[in-house]
Amino acid sequence: MAAAPRALHWLAARSLSQAGLLALIAGLSGGLGQAPFDLWYLAIPGFAALVLLVASAPVVRRAGALALIGGSAYFAVALCWIVEPFFVDAARHGWMAPFAILFLSVGLALFWMAAGWASSRLVGRGGLLRRAMAFAAFLALVEYARATVLTGFPWAHPGHILIDTPLLMGAALIGPHGLTLLVLVLAVVLAVLLARFGMLAALGAAAPIVAVMMLAAFPPGPVTAIDAPVIRLIQPNAPQHLKWRPDMIPVFFERAVTLTAEPPQIAGREPALVIWPETSLPVPLNQSEDWRAVISQAAGPVPVILGAQRLEGVSARNALVVLDASGAIAAVYDKHHLVPFGEYMPFGDALAGLGIRGFATVLQAGYRPGDGPASLDLGDLGQAFAMICYETIFPGYIRQVPRPDWMVQITNDAWFGEFSGPYQHLALARLRAAEQGLPLLRAANTGVSALIDARGQVVRFLPLGEAGVLDVALPPPLPPTFYARSGDWPVLFVILITLAGIVVTGRRDRH
Repeated sequence: MAAAPRALHWLAARSLSQAGLLALIAGLSGGLGQAPFDLWYLAIPGFAALVLLVASAPVVRRAGALALIGGSAYFAVALCWIVEPFFVDAARHGWMAPFAILFLSVGLALFWMAAGWASSRLVGRGGLLRRAMAFAAFLALVEYARATVLTGFPWAHPGHILIDTPLLMGAALIGPHGLTLLVLVLAVVLAVLLARFGMLAALGAAAPIVAVMMLAAFPPGPVTAIDAPVIRLIQPNAPQHLKWRPDMIPVFFERAVTLTAEPPQIAGREPALVIWPETSLPVPLNQSEDWRAVISQAAGPVPVILGAQRLEGVSARNALVVLDASGAIAAVYDKHHLVPFGEYMPFGDALAGLGIRGFATVLQAGYRPGDGPASLDLGDLGQAFAMICYETIFPGYIRQVPRPDWMVQITNDAWFGEFSGPYQHLALARLRAAEQGLPLLRAANTGVSALIDARGQVVRFLPLGEAGVLDVALPPPLPPTFYARSGDWPVLFVILITLAGIVVTGRRDRH
């Protein structure tokens, strides 16, 4: 047992710059667990190292500083795609990219700093396990806060490193924050074993975890149904810097129309629905009658779901529209959770006069939000929960409507390049499907368009950066999952009870 004090004393004796460098490396390692890297076997040791560093900090201020450094490095790796929108028009906005990644990474890491400060301040100099668990529990709690405050940003949670592993199925029981708590508990176990018993013991304890993860090579078969309706996904692949250029608008529109009219890919199975991506219509919905007629002619006697911008008085909306077989507007869903600084600017009316508007808007100075979550009644195809782009990262909205039969996401990920952003967005769509036990169909402008079954498996997809069409059979839903019925409250209860127990026992021991 003497190994634990030696290890902690060695870490505590490091200078702040030395410990900060170790925290930086730990955070970078943790970030490599996110897509497209998916190196969970580097991420968990990275989190374990950060747990040890914070737990060994001799003073509260140092614990908070090390958590801030580790968190900043983690988010810099995980969210490196945030620079991509600034290079769509590099001449005007490229200079902002370094500031964007710096401010976002450090800003989000302030939550981690709060966790480091709180765990050190409230637990004090208790045993290693108590201090490590306190930091893990506080970190899980602040990650929940990060997902909810100021409209929330539930992207790149530590638990997301498990999406490409068999443990994704656990989301049906414990949801995204439960996965984060699981990752952090594994990190605590690894940290304590490493500190107390050395590297060999830690590696031996990790062997069962590695064995379970190796099962990823043998995932369960996809959830399918006999004679399921066929749905066609359209991926026109319009690069963002060309998408709205007047000479390219007809090129991309005609490409999507041609893909829509292609023969069935499944022999003898005509599509029952066609889905185009976000903002597919090149003109406002209110002025699109001729364009809709062309789409309807290409689709034949089936409805079409597509993304459009529409005007409602002086307000602009980012909408998902259902066209009937004649091209008439059958239903409209307006995106209700808009991207701050992307689809709207805080104080947008005032800033519009200065020519400042959201990156992703074409009409006016920004979009106005819709009324809230909604499902689409698609007749024989059932109820489809509608999501536009960013809305897919939020797990709770679907619980505000009666349980649907499946989910549909239309998105334009061309803003975020071809490296990590689109793959992380796809991973979050997989997480939503696994949490709810519902299939999800995803039409993305530049990719990745995909069919995701009710276990979160990608059954078929169109690669990123390619134009194409994909006919898929709609999988059936699974029974409502525990997470679909309960939400995040059970996991929050576990976190709060754990923190209460740690604080109470710590005070008792001090007396």
